[in-house]
Amino acid sequence: MIKSADKYFLTWDEAFQCGVNEAGGKGWNLGRLAQYGFKIPMGGVLATRAYDEFIKYNGLEDRVKTISESVTLGSIEEPKNQDKLSQLREKIKAGSIPQLIMEELRTMLNRLGILERPMAVRSSASAEDSAQASFAGIHESFLNVRGLSNILESIKGCYASLWSTQAIVYRRKLTISDDEVVTGVVVMEMADAHAAGVGFTCDPQTGRRDILVINANFGLGESVVAGIVEPDTYYLEASPWRAVPQLIERKTGQKEGVTCLKEGGGTQFVLKAEYYNRRVLSDEKIERLGLLLLRVFEALGDCDQHQDVEWVFDGRDFVLVQARPVTSLPRKTFDALKNQADIWSNGNYRDAVPMVLSPLNRRLAINTIDTILKFNFTETGYPLPEGLQFSRFFNGRLYCNLSALQWAMFDAMGSLPRDFNAGWGGHQPEIELKDPKPFEGTVGLKRTERGLKYNDLVNEATKNASAIHARVLGSINDLTKDGFGHLSDKDFIQLYNDLGKISLGFAGEFTFLSGAASMAIGGLINILMEFFAYGTPMIINGLMVGGTVDITSADHGYKLVELAEIARQDNDAVQFLTGPAFGPTGWEEQLPERSPFKQAFREFLKEFGHRAVYELDIINPRWKEDPSYLMDIIRSTMNTADLAKLKAKQKEKLEQAWREIEKKVPSNIHRSIKELIRRAQEGAAVREKTKSVMAVLMEAYRMLAQEVGSRFCERGILEKQGDIYFCTWPELVTILDGEWDGDGLRALVAERKIFMNEMKAIAPPDIIMGDTPKYSEPAARTSDNFLAGVPVAAGRASGPARLIRHPNEGSRLQPGDVMVAPSTDPGWTPLFLKASAVIMETGGFLSHGAIVAREYGIPAVVNIPGVMQLIKEGRKVDVDGDEGKIFLHY
Repeated sequence: MIKSADKYFLTWDEAFQCGVNEAGGKGWNLGRLAQYGFKIPMGGVLATRAYDEFIKYNGLEDRVKTISESVTLGSIEEPKNQDKLSQLREKIKAGSIPQLIMEELRTMLNRLGILERPMAVRSSASAEDSAQASFAGIHESFLNVRGLSNILESIKGCYASLWSTQAIVYRRKLTISDDEVVTGVVVMEMADAHAAGVGFTCDPQTGRRDILVINANFGLGESVVAGIVEPDTYYLEASPWRAVPQLIERKTGQKEGVTCLKEGGGTQFVLKAEYYNRRVLSDEKIERLGLLLLRVFEALGDCDQHQDVEWVFDGRDFVLVQARPVTSLPRKTFDALKNQADIWSNGNYRDAVPMVLSPLNRRLAINTIDTILKFNFTETGYPLPEGLQFSRFFNGRLYCNLSALQWAMFDAMGSLPRDFNAGWGGHQPEIELKDPKPFEGTVGLKRTERGLKYNDLVNEATKNASAIHARVLGSINDLTKDGFGHLSDKDFIQLYNDLGKISLGFAGEFTFLSGAASMAIGGLINILMEFFAYGTPMIINGLMVGGTVDITSADHGYKLVELAEIARQDNDAVQFLTGPAFGPTGWEEQLPERSPFKQAFREFLKEFGHRAVYELDIINPRWKEDPSYLMDIIRSTMNTADLAKLKAKQKEKLEQAWREIEKKVPSNIHRSIKELIRRAQEGAAVREKTKSVMAVLMEAYRMLAQEVGSRFCERGILEKQGDIYFCTWPELVTILDGEWDGDGLRALVAERKIFMNEMKAIAPPDIIMGDTPKYSEPAARTSDNFLAGVPVAAGRASGPARLIRHPNEGSRLQPGDVMVAPSTDPGWTPLFLKASAVIMETGGFLSHGAIVAREYGIPAVVNIPGVMQLIKEGRKVDVDGDEGKIFLHY
């Protein structure tokens, strides 16, 4: 680690290590770019301590202190204050830079071989170019500075610009104290600018985060930054399903001239009629630059903070001369919500993606989920505001814009926020509605029409589900059946694009396939509410137990029970599973071919081996790669597994529910109820099979990543294969295409590992109101000493509570325990068969855990805030899955 007290001039490596307080925002960002393998000009940063030394050396501390204490936003225009500022700036410009600083600067620039070359001297304040404040255009920059004396004068010009009227106004408006904005100075070689400009990793005008915008002109970028010309503007779609951003629109600006270097120093604008309607960059170069911008977004912005990048094209390569966060994007929401804070919730998302996502998976995950949600509306003819995002990252985890989703569901199809919340799960509040009667008037008619359209789309998808699943699985198989070992590097880019086409198409179909059970459940509720009122969920839960259709996320649980029964009768399996040297990954080698268990387990992996715990992040190994989790379940249930007993319990619960129906519901309605149950079960099967197909798709991306990881490891680009998950696809594509040798990628991987560990250690809030995280208050016990939640699977059970925060802790769960979990995805469901009941902190009626618990006939209550803290490990609890109550014993 560099100690800034030892040096005044920092190389890019030293600027990176010292950080923003020593190098300033601009200097630190350039140091990061250099560290991560981006091409930037030679140079470095005069550290912020040099400014402090300069102020003291020239006796200016009192003047600075007086201005800081007396000049306010309201008084800055007063003549006396303007005089103070003017005098301070003049004193700074007339001051002397200490000899020690000057000599170190001379030595370092000489050592770099750039002292006599044209230089750029740019301010780099400690609060500049940060996520909170950009200071764009506030502080001075000097271009084409030649010779040490001119460099020193330009440094003083940067120092003086700290005390301009516009700089102080900017600080006061953002309530940034003067002490926070000590300035460093970037001193770097001028890049040979054939063309230059600015690139944004978003569209700053519309707020769209899936569009890249590039402004370009010939010559230096100052003509673009200063607004001297109308530059070319290029728009690219930054789809995660394409290896390289796609140019979708270009506007050729009327460029009257260019900014170029002036003889003797400085710059000049020169009229060039031949550039007036000439395009600056070819399509190929535009898309190449777009890929570079995505790399900056991933490297400096962690796939979350968009970047404003200044670039230069030197005739061969793109050189980056500045990158700063985009500090303000227009908030995009519905007009009806403009005066309400955005409600971001981890409800529902927490089932499948509660974790800090790996860098390789972030853009794929957030864009896939947003596409699925948006199709609910766009395909029914309901317009969404341009730039609206349904998802965002917060400390590395995904959150959903529930206020926007609640409004869209209400305004598009008449779903009330309270009803939406009940199905979605989570602990978010409801938006305020001025008119909670959704189906009145012309607007109500449109909502009804869209609701019917949605039903038609769901029915059509459900009818075609088998064909859709078969088509997608067939397409994936065609791409993966021969493995990837024979592919050239560039073949992987085409493979990635081919997978992207499948993924994008399936995301749209997923939308309506996942809704397959909802209408039948709604129909059951409408019929049964008349007879059972608030007991309706209890009856529906009972009716859904042990269906005749195959629900894949339940089937692998049934198969594990069968495997445990087979293992119990197989001496070789018993010896393997209970022996002192048990190693779950060695089953193929250690079990003989005669073992029935070995043969059955092999078949299980053929059918379900593509699944994983939290399978929507490709960093997680699939069961066929590492079956330890499965083996632990089989091992711990081998002596108690009894599928016949389970089926008998299911039958008993189903018969009990039907007895209630027969008692209270007229017989002429029974047939309709049975038909709705069949459709609900089939819909649940379609929904869960769709998730399974998505897991196959994720496995294909993982296979691709594993092969690339092996190659990069062999070439020394990465230290080990698993480091591939801490890279991003734009980085991998750039290396595979031969545009980058990967130098700097190891540094990025190391930084991302630190970031992920830091984010994992932060407890995720349940909701974020605007930008303020909120943690739900733990549920209060009632006077009858129970916690109230949402009943999703019928029945009652008691047992010791086992707090399981991750499925990998499942070995602690013993048969008969009550499993208490934060949320569950399909990877959790094998544990259900060990549990007497399930309790979850979040979840809704159609969440994975709810569907599987109903199928198994295991009582389940979900969506209880803070339940992981309220229930103590090992204490007895009673779970009432009929009424949604949890009774605590102390």
